[in-house]
Amino acid sequence: MARSPVRIVMVDDHEMVLHGVTALLSHFRDDVTILGTATDSAQAMAVVRNDPPDVVLCDVRLGKDSGLDLCRDIKAAYPAIHVMFLTVYEDEHYLYQAMRVEASGYVLKRVDGAELVGHLRRVMDGDVVIDPAIAGRIAVSAARLSAGEFWPGAHLGLTQRESEVLALMVANHSNKGIAAKLVISEDTVKTHVRGLYRKLSVGDRGGAIGVALREGLFK
Repeated sequence: MARSPVRIVMVDDHEMVLHGVTALLSHFRDDVTILGTATDSAQAMAVVRNDPPDVVLCDVRLGKDSGLDLCRDIKAAYPAIHVMFLTVYEDEHYLYQAMRVEASGYVLKRVDGAELVGHLRRVMDGDVVIDPAIAGRIAVSAARLSAGEFWPGAHLGLTQRESEVLALMVANHSNKGIAAKLVISEDTVKTHVRGLYRKLSVGDRGGAIGVALREGLFK
């Protein structure tokens, strides 16, 4: 019995990508119907409200917007809609964050048309799809985590040094104080701070400390 096409909305801040994926999927019209496209979160929500799709296909980063925030908003308003990320970012912390906002998939943009259609079908069947290029690394990470080999924040993508810096931030040390504690330069501390801000999707020290406390990273 033939299956109905998967109805999708695509969101990416690069028009070229939207045109490219549209062209890629044009060979699979019996499998996928594109209801609309958007280049930012506001446009995306308007398109989704106008005609709710089965799947929203979006990037993790949308210029000034966050695809992760968009996913959270879509799932809050339309729990039945699946969100699958199509992105160039292979960073594990983005994948972890995607799973935390209830994404149904995380696929890299080098996927071909047939693979993408297959992923969409699997999502519709209730599977969570992770690109094979990063799935192996995630499995290794999970094994190490269960063996207690990781440091606080590792599951969020923090390096061991970034975790140490964050712990000292939570303990209310200044950058100068952190540098003294870790015997590194203050410029190096600032580099680590910028890295953990990016990985935690926050813009300041208070935001980073808030994530650390909510996650219970440091007892």
